[in-house]
Amino acid sequence: MRPARTPRPRAHVHRGSVEGVALWFDPVLLGEAEARRRVLAAWAPGAGVYALEGGFLLRLPAPRRMECAAAPGLPLTLEDGVLLSAPLSPSERERLAPTSGSAVLVRAGTARVHPLEPSRRVEVSAWLDVSHFDVVPMEGLGAPPPPVATLAPIEAPPRASFGVGAPAPEAEAMRARMEGRPVPQPPVPQPPRAPGLLERLRAWWRAVPQRPGQATVNAGPAARATLLERLRAWWSERGGAGVGSGGDTGKALPPPPTPQGPGLFSRLAEWLARSTLLGPLLGQRKAEYVRRLFDLFDEGNLEEALRYAIPLAKGAPTEHARVSLGLPGPREQLTIQPRQGGAASVFGGGAQVYDALRERYREAFRKLEREGRIEEAAFVLAELLHESEQAVSFLEKHGRLRLAAELAEGRQLAPGLVVRQWLLAKDVARAVDIARRTGAFADAVLRLERSHPAEARVLRVLWGEVLAQSGDYARAVEVVWPVEDARRLTHAWLERGVEAGGVSGARLLARMLSVLPECFEKVRTRALVLLDSDDPEGAPARQAFTDALAREVEKAGKAVAPGLVLLRPAVRALLRDRAVGHLPLTPRELDRLVLLTGDTALRADLPSLSALPERGGFPAEAAPHVFDAAEGGPWPIHDAVPLSGGRLLVALGEAGARLVTSDGRCVAHFDVPAFSLVLSVHEDRALALAPRGELKRLSRLDLTGRRAEPWCDTRVDAFAPVYDGNLWFFAVEDTVMAVDALAAEPRALWRVPRVGGQVLEVAVGVAELSFVTFNAAAELERWTYVLPDPRLRSRQVMPRKLESLRHLSLTVDGEVAALNEEEIQWLDGHRAAPVRPPLLPWTALRGLVLGGPHMVAMEPTPAGERVWLLDRKEGTVRARFLFEGDVPVSVRFLSAELLLFDAAGRLARVDLTRGEVRRVVLR
Repeated sequence: MRPARTPRPRAHVHRGSVEGVALWFDPVLLGEAEARRRVLAAWAPGAGVYALEGGFLLRLPAPRRMECAAAPGLPLTLEDGVLLSAPLSPSERERLAPTSGSAVLVRAGTARVHPLEPSRRVEVSAWLDVSHFDVVPMEGLGAPPPPVATLAPIEAPPRASFGVGAPAPEAEAMRARMEGRPVPQPPVPQPPRAPGLLERLRAWWRAVPQRPGQATVNAGPAARATLLERLRAWWSERGGAGVGSGGDTGKALPPPPTPQGPGLFSRLAEWLARSTLLGPLLGQRKAEYVRRLFDLFDEGNLEEALRYAIPLAKGAPTEHARVSLGLPGPREQLTIQPRQGGAASVFGGGAQVYDALRERYREAFRKLEREGRIEEAAFVLAELLHESEQAVSFLEKHGRLRLAAELAEGRQLAPGLVVRQWLLAKDVARAVDIARRTGAFADAVLRLERSHPAEARVLRVLWGEVLAQSGDYARAVEVVWPVEDARRLTHAWLERGVEAGGVSGARLLARMLSVLPECFEKVRTRALVLLDSDDPEGAPARQAFTDALAREVEKAGKAVAPGLVLLRPAVRALLRDRAVGHLPLTPRELDRLVLLTGDTALRADLPSLSALPERGGFPAEAAPHVFDAAEGGPWPIHDAVPLSGGRLLVALGEAGARLVTSDGRCVAHFDVPAFSLVLSVHEDRALALAPRGELKRLSRLDLTGRRAEPWCDTRVDAFAPVYDGNLWFFAVEDTVMAVDALAAEPRALWRVPRVGGQVLEVAVGVAELSFVTFNAAAELERWTYVLPDPRLRSRQVMPRKLESLRHLSLTVDGEVAALNEEEIQWLDGHRAAPVRPPLLPWTALRGLVLGGPHMVAMEPTPAGERVWLLDRKEGTVRARFLFEGDVPVSVRFLSAELLLFDAAGRLARVDLTRGEVRRVVLR
């Protein structure tokens, strides 16, 4: 039997004009240098170069009409998935039998089939010799961008805002003693001559000697200082009088523990008052001051009385107030006193003095209100009685709206109350800013609906606009729906939310049936497209649509529900998804939905529902997934994030960002530099970051509208990889801030400065913000804040110092893994300490990334980068990956997916639930 002859086609090349998809260049005919030059000249983003038959095949990113005689190389066309350098007849093609994805090249009258394998791929960047280039550091010619503006906090209104004069020096001294701090005093003038011994002894007895940064203690009009006051000043200098706190916005220390019984200072003062001659003198002087204050109130001299009045804390007096007023402290045990005496008898009033002062202040408030002196009456409530909420309500009642808002914010009252007051004061911008920073929209609307329904409706619409601008169209519709005058806005938000797609878009599609019955045909068309699809990525959206549709039918009733027609195909789609294992639905859930459809045929034909199919997992002792060095795509991948529906958003550096399908096809290209991506939790927008020296170029991507716009240039040292579309948390040196992502220029609505070191990592979750600092003492410290109103919850320092830090990983749960030269240190937030697999060479790891119950370790090897996927609880290896070459691999956890990518264009998606690994090649 003779062997089959190699086909010799009649036509050897294409002629005329063709739709070329590739070009082949022959180095033998053109020369090696000229062939490479022509390849580079014809190359475009998305093209691929393959070594083929001793030459170079350039696969164009898109078909191009070209004249064969004028083409720079040999044109190839695409027919049924095969590249052809010459037209073939059906019989010639049948004899060749080329497979899809291969190329047929005719040379010397003979046709041969060549598979375009990844190993044939040529890295054209290696053709460019840049070794003789000198790297020149560049600096912008323009002025550096200004620092991020901050929403300035409002301090508590001063006395002048209430029309009250400056306090008397004696009142300042008494207030300082009650608060446990040194009494301020102007410098004492020096005598013209040197004092004698008697005068020096007298000065030592009367006043505390001056020290740098420490004022003397004033004991009254004659500037006398008692032994008790000197001991108190000495105790304050030693740090026993109290703990200072920073005044920076957002920087709050944990509250001190509740004191158990009288303190050391209180017991010392009581002993001096009981056992020495100092007690009667001290009590007499305090009694004179308080008696004078009572006389001023009784005489009706309120102007002078307010100057001498001293604030009283709400509830029981503090320890320092008791000592300063001569009141008895709390008893450690109940015992019968054998005789009268003590501080209360020395003072001459005991604990009744505190109540008497409070009653005088109340009487003064009522009198000032009767006389129409509103600001002064509010001063008594807010400053003297510490009834700040009552003072705010009083000012609002009398039309002092702005002063009420300033008092509410300055005294740090409930955020909902602060927002309410600023809205009533007609400062809408500040009210919205504070509501966005603290998440107090709902509380403020509730407070306004009780007394100002019109303003409550305005705030509802503003709340909805903020949600819609952030991409949360579903909540925006729910919030604004009660306002009938704003139904046009809700209809527009419904349309935008449906266009955004995903789970949220599916829920809004079901909502449109009940609120827009005139759009039934449009909704029906969209719904059937969603339900007819059988892709596993769309299963969550189909389930969300069915559940929302069932709720609408139950709410409206079966007789009038317009969605009943679509509920039947929706339930059938869920049955199909459950059968193939896309959805873990229980028989009870499906029975409820089938019963709700009213379809008796469906109920009769419904098969007995078996147990759910077992979900896939990583096979035990599986071979590693190997990624060949020539397997990458045409662009380096600097960052990637998964989206619902199987889509991906990838950052390609200076080549921009791309929205691609699950098989790598481009859906949209964003022409802005992108090296890092910050995805919104609503998946309709993202931020792209690109380095520009010490600064970052920030751009905003609209994934629904397929648009991108440059935002600003600013410094960003560490940032949260996700945001809610409204506020984005990032750090600059030792300052962490929440930046308004909707503003034209970046501005911070909240920040905490001077955190004690460089901020290395920032992570944010639904109800928690965490960041890690590294200070000069080589200590790592984790800060944790509760959200949405950022308040410090905890600070925790790593157990040991780190002389070197190779890698740091921080999760949204506040878990920290620090990798140094010798070991790994853990600081777990809410989980148990992980188990270390014994197989891993911990000292040779390049990085470690935490992701909930999993973690990934990167290990450089001579063969390439080895990536380990580990189970943190069991300490087992779930999967292994090997990326050949010397390109480091980047890792990103998001939801139940793991993405692995590198600068060689290789990208892998790992489904952590099913144990599936899919390779994605960008096209």
